[in-house]
Amino acid sequence: MTNAETTSGPDLVPELLVKSLASSLDFWCGFCGFEVLYDRPDDGFAHISRGTAHIMLEQRGAGRNWIPAALEHPFGRGINFQITVPSIHPLERALRDARWPLFMEPETKWYRTGATEAGVAQFLVQDPDGYLIRFQASIGRRTVA
Repeated sequence: MTNAETTSGPDLVPELLVKSLASSLDFWCGFCGFEVLYDRPDDGFAHISRGTAHIMLEQRGAGRNWIPAALEHPFGRGINFQITVPSIHPLERALRDARWPLFMEPETKWYRTGATEAGVAQFLVQDPDGYLIRFQASIGRRTVA
């Protein structure tokens, strides 16, 4: 039995259509710390994860693609995927070392969540196909004044 067969996954896993599976894997696994759980190379498909964050990548034109409208770069307009990490600093460093542009520079932001605020350190980056990724790390909670 493989790891994929014995591991229960999250209830929601986005599947992203990509131009090049190889380029996407370089970005997601090489720079962002994801690993391939399983793949189907003949279909241009890979299921990747980092902790409990899971994403499926499917190369456009390989396998079976469900495309409801014309795909124009950047893909995923209007959506960003928030991925929680222990610290944003190693990811930021890896992306900067690779000269990968950030969409939004790192910031500290407090978001109201009822009677408290949740603090995060975060930045945004686009993957090779233009999907917007927001990496964030918790910096704690505080009571709203």
